[in-house]
Amino acid sequence: MTARTYLGVLLRDFPLYAVSLFGGGDSWLAVRNRAERLDPAPNGSGYRCDWQWTSDLHAPKVFPGLGLRLMKRAFEDRPIVFQDAPIPNTDDIRISFIIGHRGPERLPHLLATLKSIAAQRDVAAECIVVEQSAAPEIERAIPDWVRYIHTPLPYPDMPYCRSWAFNVGARAARGRMLVLHDNDMLVPRDYASEIMKHFKEGYEVINLKRFIFYLTESHSGRIFYSGKPELDQSPQAIVQNLEAGGSLAVCRMAYFEIGGFDESFIGWGGEDNEFWERAQTRKVWPYGYLPIIHLLHTPQVEKIRPERATSALFLERSKLQVGTRIKELAVADFGNPLRPAGMDKQPVKR
Repeated sequence: MTARTYLGVLLRDFPLYAVSLFGGGDSWLAVRNRAERLDPAPNGSGYRCDWQWTSDLHAPKVFPGLGLRLMKRAFEDRPIVFQDAPIPNTDDIRISFIIGHRGPERLPHLLATLKSIAAQRDVAAECIVVEQSAAPEIERAIPDWVRYIHTPLPYPDMPYCRSWAFNVGARAARGRMLVLHDNDMLVPRDYASEIMKHFKEGYEVINLKRFIFYLTESHSGRIFYSGKPELDQSPQAIVQNLEAGGSLAVCRMAYFEIGGFDESFIGWGGEDNEFWERAQTRKVWPYGYLPIIHLLHTPQVEKIRPERATSALFLERSKLQVGTRIKELAVADFGNPLRPAGMDKQPVKR
């Protein structure tokens, strides 16, 4: 960091942060980078980021205390709570959290994520974990209240296919709303109830994420060890405009009508952007107002490669009309627990 960088943040960013962090109500939602533009929601709750792709907040990287203050303020308003199991609810399941998973390395992340989902209130929710691996590895560690599905790999070295995991879970889900959720994301206790509020208003695709707070390795480790959502250390990064990534709610009927996730995306990245393009054909609530915590993990091997096959596939698929893609995918055999759609490998015996 240069003196010019520090001075630029002090002169050009601090005034916005001062108003947003020390103002009343939910003023913290308006924090942004100096050159960015936010569109407020029609009802005044939340913002849509008026730019393409994600961005990190710059000022907290220069002055980490700003990130800590923003994180504390956000979760004072929207607390994360850990519970071992949901409070029994006799209502029909309204919302289904679907989480794809592979390997024991991220089991601590998954278990913490499940605790934050178990604490959801005012709505009957279920959670489905789809483990995608050669043989079951985490089944015995999954809490009893979570539905577990194992999908064996069609071939031994098949990379992780997030799309396939979500589609398999969607086929098994009982809720009218699906939450397509990553295994390293802690959500506030009112996440599910806020999703259902917008669903009742007629929205079919609901993205409530305003800020994703990426924790450091040591901070994530303390949460695993303590079993508590302790948010007392500056985040490593604060990300905005994470559209279909991380966590997204979709009406079950709309999900199937647009063809689910594209299972040709085998490997890391691109599948969420492609899905988001097709999701725009439905009634979308894009105004984020909830914070989420991201627990640190080792990056996927595919992510750190300069050239990824899935990136090229996204560019190729995006050249096709959205309607063409929907027609193609909606009639595909997606969500088959034996293999991704279109794969010409023989199914694994079960």
